[in-house]
Amino acid sequence: MSAAPASEPRQYLTFSLGGEMYAIGILAIKEIIEYSDLSTVPMMPPAVRGVINLRGAVVPVVDLQVRFGGQPAPVTKRTCIVIVETGAEDLADKGEQHVIGLVVDSVSEVLDIAPADIEPAPSFGARIRSDFIQGMGKVRGRFVVLLATDSVLALDEIGALAEAPATADAVAPA
Repeated sequence: MSAAPASEPRQYLTFSLGGEMYAIGILAIKEIIEYSDLSTVPMMPPAVRGVINLRGAVVPVVDLQVRFGGQPAPVTKRTCIVIVETGAEDLADKGEQHVIGLVVDSVSEVLDIAPADIEPAPSFGARIRSDFIQGMGKVRGRFVVLLATDSVLALDEIGALAEAPATADAVAPA
Protein backbone atom coordinates (compact mmCIF):
# COMPACT_ATOMS: atom_id res chain seq x y z
CA MET A 1 0.00 0.00 0.00
CA SER A 2 1.38 3.39 -0.96
CA ALA A 3 0.87 6.69 0.83
CA ALA A 4 -1.60 9.21 -0.55
CA PRO A 5 -0.06 11.87 -2.80
CA ALA A 6 0.88 15.08 -0.98
CA SER A 7 -1.81 17.05 -2.84
CA GLU A 8 -4.63 14.78 -1.60
CA PRO A 9 -6.73 16.13 1.29
CA ARG A 10 -6.14 14.42 4.61
CA GLN A 11 -8.73 13.72 7.21
CA TYR A 12 -8.53 15.27 10.67
CA LEU A 13 -10.64 14.79 13.79
CA THR A 14 -11.52 18.18 15.25
CA PHE A 15 -12.16 18.73 18.92
CA SER A 16 -12.71 21.57 21.34
CA LEU A 17 -10.36 22.35 24.18
CA GLY A 18 -10.64 25.47 26.32
CA GLY A 19 -12.78 27.20 23.70
CA GLU A 20 -10.25 26.60 20.90
CA MET A 21 -10.58 24.17 18.00
CA TYR A 22 -7.80 21.63 17.48
CA ALA A 23 -7.35 18.71 15.10
CA ILE A 24 -5.38 15.48 14.90
CA GLY A 25 -4.86 13.37 11.77
CA ILE A 26 -7.25 10.43 11.93
CA LEU A 27 -4.54 7.92 11.09
CA ALA A 28 -3.15 8.42 14.62
CA ILE A 29 -6.54 7.90 16.29
CA LYS A 30 -7.56 4.47 17.49
CA GLU A 31 -10.90 5.32 19.09
CA ILE A 32 -12.90 7.82 21.14
CA ILE A 33 -14.33 6.79 24.50
CA GLU A 34 -16.45 8.39 27.19
CA TYR A 35 -14.58 9.94 30.10
CA SER A 36 -14.89 7.59 33.09
CA ASP A 37 -13.13 5.21 35.44
CA LEU A 38 -9.76 6.94 35.57
CA SER A 39 -7.28 5.56 38.10
CA THR A 40 -4.81 8.06 39.50
CA VAL A 41 -1.19 7.04 39.82
CA PRO A 42 1.12 8.62 42.42
CA MET A 43 4.19 10.58 41.27
CA MET A 44 2.81 11.29 37.79
CA PRO A 45 3.35 14.70 36.20
CA PRO A 46 0.35 17.04 36.49
CA ALA A 47 -0.45 16.62 32.79
CA VAL A 48 -1.13 12.90 33.31
CA ARG A 49 -4.55 12.54 34.91
CA GLY A 50 -4.20 8.82 35.43
CA VAL A 51 -4.60 5.57 33.57
CA ILE A 52 -7.49 3.61 32.11
CA ASN A 53 -7.98 -0.07 31.45
CA LEU A 54 -8.49 -0.33 27.71
CA ARG A 55 -9.34 -3.98 27.05
CA GLY A 56 -6.69 -5.13 29.49
CA ALA A 57 -4.01 -2.61 28.50
CA VAL A 58 -2.89 0.20 30.82
CA VAL A 59 -3.24 3.46 28.90
CA PRO A 60 -2.02 6.79 30.37
CA VAL A 61 -4.44 9.68 29.97
CA VAL A 62 -3.01 13.17 29.35
CA ASP A 63 -4.91 16.38 30.06
CA LEU A 64 -4.02 18.54 27.05
CA GLN A 65 -5.06 21.74 28.87
CA VAL A 66 -2.38 21.09 31.52
CA ARG A 67 0.13 19.93 28.89
CA PHE A 68 -0.35 23.29 27.18
CA GLY A 69 0.34 25.12 30.45
CA GLY A 70 -3.25 25.76 31.54
CA GLN A 71 -5.50 24.59 34.33
CA PRO A 72 -7.03 21.10 34.36
CA ALA A 73 -10.02 20.83 32.06
CA PRO A 74 -13.34 20.51 33.93
CA VAL A 75 -15.13 17.22 33.27
CA THR A 76 -18.57 17.60 31.68
CA LYS A 77 -20.93 15.13 30.06
CA ARG A 78 -19.30 15.97 26.68
CA THR A 79 -15.74 15.32 27.91
CA CYS A 80 -14.12 12.49 25.95
CA ILE A 81 -10.88 10.58 25.85
CA VAL A 82 -9.36 10.33 22.38
CA ILE A 83 -7.11 7.29 22.17
CA VAL A 84 -4.12 7.98 19.91
CA GLU A 85 -1.10 6.03 18.83
CA THR A 86 2.13 8.00 18.88
CA GLY A 87 5.68 7.30 17.87
CA ALA A 88 8.08 8.57 15.31
CA GLU A 89 8.06 6.66 12.05
CA ASP A 90 11.49 5.25 12.76
CA LEU A 91 10.19 3.91 16.09
CA ALA A 92 7.11 2.46 14.41
CA ASP A 93 9.36 0.20 12.38
CA LYS A 94 10.78 -1.12 15.66
CA GLY A 95 7.32 -1.59 17.18
CA GLU A 96 7.88 1.21 19.72
CA GLN A 97 4.61 3.07 19.36
CA HIS A 98 2.68 4.18 22.43
CA VAL A 99 -1.04 4.34 23.03
CA ILE A 100 -2.13 7.42 25.01
CA GLY A 101 -5.50 8.91 25.90
CA LEU A 102 -6.15 12.63 25.50
CA VAL A 103 -8.78 14.45 27.54
CA VAL A 104 -10.72 16.86 25.32
CA ASP A 105 -13.77 19.04 26.08
CA SER A 106 -15.76 17.61 23.16
CA VAL A 107 -15.23 15.94 19.81
CA SER A 108 -16.61 17.80 16.79
CA GLU A 109 -16.25 16.18 13.37
CA VAL A 110 -13.88 14.68 10.82
CA LEU A 111 -12.80 17.17 8.16
CA ASP A 112 -10.90 16.86 4.90
CA ILE A 113 -8.14 19.49 4.77
CA ALA A 114 -6.09 19.88 1.61
CA PRO A 115 -2.35 20.55 1.99
CA ALA A 116 -2.90 23.89 0.19
CA ASP A 117 -5.19 24.92 3.08
CA ILE A 118 -2.55 24.29 5.73
CA GLU A 119 -0.36 27.20 6.78
CA PRO A 120 2.88 26.85 8.77
CA ALA A 121 2.76 27.14 12.55
CA PRO A 122 3.06 30.73 13.80
CA SER A 123 6.38 31.51 15.44
CA PHE A 124 4.66 33.62 18.11
CA GLY A 125 1.20 34.50 19.36
CA ALA A 126 -0.04 30.95 19.83
CA ARG A 127 -1.26 29.81 23.22
CA ILE A 128 0.80 26.64 22.95
CA ARG A 129 4.43 25.91 22.08
CA SER A 130 5.12 26.21 18.37
CA ASP A 131 6.65 22.72 18.22
CA PHE A 132 3.27 21.33 19.33
CA ILE A 133 1.70 22.76 16.14
CA GLN A 134 1.97 20.85 12.87
CA GLY A 135 0.19 23.64 11.01
CA MET A 136 -2.87 25.84 10.89
CA GLY A 137 -5.71 24.41 8.82
CA LYS A 138 -8.10 26.81 7.09
CA VAL A 139 -11.64 25.55 7.60
CA ARG A 140 -14.75 27.61 6.74
CA GLY A 141 -12.97 30.92 7.27
CA ARG A 142 -11.41 29.89 10.59
CA PHE A 143 -8.10 28.39 11.58
CA VAL A 144 -7.88 25.02 13.27
CA VAL A 145 -4.69 24.15 15.14
CA LEU A 146 -3.30 20.89 13.74
CA LEU A 147 -1.43 19.22 16.58
CA ALA A 148 1.92 17.48 16.16
CA THR A 149 1.02 14.55 18.41
CA ASP A 150 4.54 13.13 18.53
CA SER A 151 5.80 16.43 20.02
CA VAL A 152 2.82 17.00 22.32
CA LEU A 153 2.99 13.47 23.67
CA ALA A 154 6.76 12.92 23.77
CA LEU A 155 6.95 10.49 26.68
CA ASP A 156 10.52 11.37 27.59
CA GLU A 157 9.56 15.03 27.99
CA ILE A 158 6.42 14.23 30.01
CA GLY A 159 8.52 11.91 32.18
CA ALA A 160 11.05 14.70 32.76
CA LEU A 161 8.20 16.90 34.01
CA ALA A 162 7.44 14.27 36.67
CA GLU A 163 11.07 14.13 37.78
CA ALA A 164 11.55 17.92 37.93
CA PRO A 165 9.54 18.51 41.17
CA ALA A 166 11.24 15.54 42.87
CA THR A 167 14.65 16.88 41.90
CA ALA A 168 13.72 20.38 43.12
CA ASP A 169 12.58 18.90 46.48
CA ALA A 170 15.84 16.97 46.83
CA VAL A 171 17.91 20.12 46.21
CA ALA A 172 15.80 22.46 48.39
CA PRO A 173 17.25 23.15 51.84
CA ALA A 174 15.46 21.51 54.73
